[in-house]
Amino acid sequence: MEIGIVFKIAGIGICIALLNQILVKAGKEEIATMTTLAGVIIVLAIIVKMLLEFFDSIKVFLEL
Repeated sequence: MEIGIVFKIAGIGICIALLNQILVKAGKEEIATMTTLAGVIIVLAIIVKMLLEFFDSIKVFLEL
């Protein structure tokens, strides 16, 4: 696992948290919730991609 992926996920989390707070303070709670949901979906997509790469490498290893 690359450390860059951890920093990317952390950066996304920080940006989403800041955007969420700004939107809540502006009275846009619905948009803040949708933004948080979009951030979670993006991070889950990154994790799913990592898991697929992991299982592909396991598959190659077991075929040897």
